[in-house]
Amino acid sequence: MILLEFEEPVAKLQEQLEKAVEIGEQADVDMSATIAELETRIREKRREIYANLTPWQRVQVSRHPERPYTLRYINAITDGDFAELHGDRNVRDDKAMVGGFGSINGETYMLIGQQKGENTKMRKYRNFGMANPEGYRKALRLMKLAEKFNKPIVTFIDTPGAFPGLEAEERGQGEAIARNIYEMLNLKVPVLVVIIGEGASGGALGIGVGDRVLMMENTWYSVISPESCSSILWRSWDYKQQAAEALKLTADDMLGLKLIDEIIKEPLGGAHTNPHEAFAVVKEAIIRNVAELKTIEPVERMNLRMEKYIAMGVYNEG
Repeated sequence: MILLEFEEPVAKLQEQLEKAVEIGEQADVDMSATIAELETRIREKRREIYANLTPWQRVQVSRHPERPYTLRYINAITDGDFAELHGDRNVRDDKAMVGGFGSINGETYMLIGQQKGENTKMRKYRNFGMANPEGYRKALRLMKLAEKFNKPIVTFIDTPGAFPGLEAEERGQGEAIARNIYEMLNLKVPVLVVIIGEGASGGALGIGVGDRVLMMENTWYSVISPESCSSILWRSWDYKQQAAEALKLTADDMLGLKLIDEIIKEPLGGAHTNPHEAFAVVKEAIIRNVAELKTIEPVERMNLRMEKYIAMGVYNEG
């Protein structure tokens, strides 16, 4: 397992554990007591570290290379019948945006999300999870298809932002994202948004408007990344930690500001340490929230969704 810089105390204990296991195997010595003690110390140290993570450290966890991405969640929570749909029927199929129908406990959902690559070749293939305009137009096409067949929509957000290339701007990146925001406000079916990694800028908002927005514990959601914010304000990336603090981008910050509706707890050490547990809690949250949303009449649900976003950013001066 890859450990992050701030997990160095855990790394040292992990090294001792590996040596103890090796000694037990090679010397045929009973090391069970030592191994059990080290495992306990590792859990305690990890719990101590993760109870006091800074915003910048949570950003690092959200970017962990072993953290599960959208397709792993979809394949894990569905009944094995996920059918991916391709193309925006206009330009091409954007590999950074995936989506299709799948069943969860026998009920059909439209599942959409950004997909990052799990190795160098796949990262390039998926454009590092940064969608082009055709990706957002594909997502909207699938949402409209779900609305046509009266199926709930779940979107998974994990992107460093929409692709900022010249060709993306030429094909209408801003218009595509704005169109999605407008259309998602008016969808007649339940829409649930789950942030499973990075939630950056308009790239996240392009599939991020829903009746309820859920964030996993070690994710972030902001108008800009800490590095970009630092480069704008200080003309250097060296102040990314201060920027992360100022941006109030953690799940706790977002819940406190009433910009999201629920935090999904992760396994100790992050979703990458126990993906199966992470999949289980996300699946439970999806089923529970969609079931609650289905009890609301479509017109009322649309009105509540609209009121939710209109109320954001409104405050009274004392």
